[in-house]
Amino acid sequence: MPHVPGADQPVLDQPMPPVSAVEDGSASMSTTEDAGLLASVAATLAKPGLVIVTGAPGAGRTTMLRRVAAGFRGPVHLGGGLAILHTSPGLALARAVRAKLPVDDIALCAEAVRSRVRGGLLVVDDLQWADPVTLAVLPLLAAHCRVIAALRTPHRLPEEALTRLGGALFLPVPALPAEQAEALAATTAPGIDRVTVRAIVERSGGNPLAVIALARHAQASPGAEATAESGPDAQSVAHHIATALADLPRPARTAMAALGLLGRPAPTALLGPGAPTLVEAGLVTETEGLLAPVSPYVAEVASGMLSGEERAGLHRRLAELSSDDAAAARHLAAAGDDTAAHQRALVAAKAATTAGERADLLLLACGLPGVVPAPQVRQAAARIALTVGRPRAALRALGDWRDGDEALLLRAEAHVHLGDVTAAQAEITGLAEPHAAGADRIGLLAALAPRDADPETLAALVAEVNARHGAEPEHPGLRAATAAAHAHTRRPGWESALATAAATAGRAGDDLSARWSGWLLVETLVADGRLAEAAVVAERAAAACAGDLAYSWQTRFLAAELWCRALHGSGLDEVTHLAGDLIDRTLPAAAHGYAAAAAALADADTGALRSARSRLAGVPAVPPSAAAVVEWVARETAWLDNQPERAGSNGPTAAVPIVDGLARITAQWAAFDGATALAADAEPPFPPAVRATLSAWRSASAEDFTAAAGAWQDLALRERVRCLLAAGLHASTAEAATPPLLAAEELADASGLVVLAGRARRALRRHHVRRDRRGARAGDDLTDREREVLRLVAEGEPTRRIAGQLGISAETVETHIRAGMRKLGARTRTEAAARALKVIE
Repeated sequence: MPHVPGADQPVLDQPMPPVSAVEDGSASMSTTEDAGLLASVAATLAKPGLVIVTGAPGAGRTTMLRRVAAGFRGPVHLGGGLAILHTSPGLALARAVRAKLPVDDIALCAEAVRSRVRGGLLVVDDLQWADPVTLAVLPLLAAHCRVIAALRTPHRLPEEALTRLGGALFLPVPALPAEQAEALAATTAPGIDRVTVRAIVERSGGNPLAVIALARHAQASPGAEATAESGPDAQSVAHHIATALADLPRPARTAMAALGLLGRPAPTALLGPGAPTLVEAGLVTETEGLLAPVSPYVAEVASGMLSGEERAGLHRRLAELSSDDAAAARHLAAAGDDTAAHQRALVAAKAATTAGERADLLLLACGLPGVVPAPQVRQAAARIALTVGRPRAALRALGDWRDGDEALLLRAEAHVHLGDVTAAQAEITGLAEPHAAGADRIGLLAALAPRDADPETLAALVAEVNARHGAEPEHPGLRAATAAAHAHTRRPGWESALATAAATAGRAGDDLSARWSGWLLVETLVADGRLAEAAVVAERAAAACAGDLAYSWQTRFLAAELWCRALHGSGLDEVTHLAGDLIDRTLPAAAHGYAAAAAALADADTGALRSARSRLAGVPAVPPSAAAVVEWVARETAWLDNQPERAGSNGPTAAVPIVDGLARITAQWAAFDGATALAADAEPPFPPAVRATLSAWRSASAEDFTAAAGAWQDLALRERVRCLLAAGLHASTAEAATPPLLAAEELADASGLVVLAGRARRALRRHHVRRDRRGARAGDDLTDREREVLRLVAEGEPTRRIAGQLGISAETVETHIRAGMRKLGARTRTEAAARALKVIE
């Protein structure tokens, strides 16, 4: 019996219902492109005709057929071909009409099907497996019936059959747009980060089933790349794709495999005679003479179908045809031809225009198992690896090689940057010239490694170095180390000395010393509370590193800049977004520490305390300066979360004055809120604003707190708010308390400092000062959906992930957020989320 989804009128309803679940190996989501395809189907099938929907495995062909069937008013006859019975005459049609057909006579068979379908809709899935009788009958039926079929691409339908079907309307299933694909990935695997989601979407090429399989694999195996053997979902997708690719002619399969091995677009000439077939099959797109796979994952599956020998042979062929020495070196390495790969890598390294590219190539040349690199190659690889911030890679490039002073100095430098000063000092003991400039540099760096290095010992060591090499050594690295020692002891003019040392090293081509000096300048400025200056230096240094592809150094500077902005307390939503993006990437330990601290402090200040704690819980072991920052943010978050006993501390280290001072201030607030007061100890030379604030706590004077607030004005907005809040809380009368509390509330509201604004309002209520500071629509109640959206915002979820979890568009999410902000009188989305949590709870 035919399936009848609606009334008997033979029309297609618009719009058709969206489908987002995996169905019979394919999936799709409602998109603008889908709507256009459905409109074309509806227009064609308003009268008898044949529509053939095409697409790769998992593209959503079956789902599209079901959507068309669900929107059809009238009888729907569902059938299709079967791979294991593709030789059975008329099978696809017999399955649809549920009757035995006269397959020996094409015309009579067509009439038998027509008499049963009449004004209904005939649906034929998997046309690529249909038998010759079915393929011959469909064009005849199209003159009298409405017929829609799905055809997988590629396929092996004979040319004769395609000619007969030439009158049909062929419509490719549109790829899932990036935003929809990201939402699907986030919904499938809510635990994966944004960077992984974007990588999945890029690899899938908009293929919904590939998105789902790759997302599930990423969730089950974080950090591992999905392959054909990565798990049941990935295996299933890869099997379907491999089955389809097997229908391609061998030259086309080879061309597709080449795209998978290349991992980038390639010219037609490089791919060989199979390239035009890929274009015809819709598996690649052509732009400015370059072919790119619609789905990189499909190309990867094609390369995975090669045997080991075939893969090596194809890599060799690509190396021969490539004019890019870097690409050729990688292909030769993949083919196992280590000697040739080594030579091409060295040639490419000489032509590289950035330090990052040169480092990758020289490290490749040193990492080939079948080659023993020359000492000068090891040396060059280690030096450039250090320059771009990869000390572990530098040690791997050097291996066991210790012949010559240069090798020992490079090894020592790498150990210093890894924080192992003992190993560094051990390396330089074997130098032929114990007082060489390079050895003195290592000695100074080792002495500077402890954050509490003794100033007198440092001064004596610098004096010895100056006696041997002069007050301004010619060796740029030693000059930078001397400037670093002056910075540690805060010798007058240390800022200029570090900046000059960095510039001198840069002009001399010593980019390692230049970047190291720049980083030390940033950290020291931050430690002294000179946040605006530190942010400017960090921003410029990050831009310079980006131009040289020195990713490790670049991310350190970016993270430090974000930390300065978070501590200042302005632009917190942007800080959260940018720092979150950094954390989702692979970062050096110092960068991870500063970025996590920046994001967590911004979250905590804007009321997203759960998100703040989550960010801090995932911080790995980091260098001392970054560790001090992370430790204070954890205590500050506890205080903001009304856990004063967990916030009390005298500070993690006196070697980072601003952080130590902030920790002491937080401890004072914790004691004020009921925590056990800690014994005071000797104070290091804090920045003036910190000294003023701690002095105000000792005097408990409202006037002193107000003065301290002025000291924070250009330094840290959030600390200025805290001082004004303290002034109000320590005032003796309501008249004296109200002005600083009103100022604190206004500043906190304007900057999105939700928690501090709430504390100011509570203090004002104790003095019977109440105002309605909300917007015109503040009396409106939040809808259930607005509450749900704002709850997810408070948990740190980005817009696209919220959209995926709730099954709505990103635009709808933003609409709910804006509505919630208006109703709650909030100026930022995080402030709205924090206020909504109070309503929800």
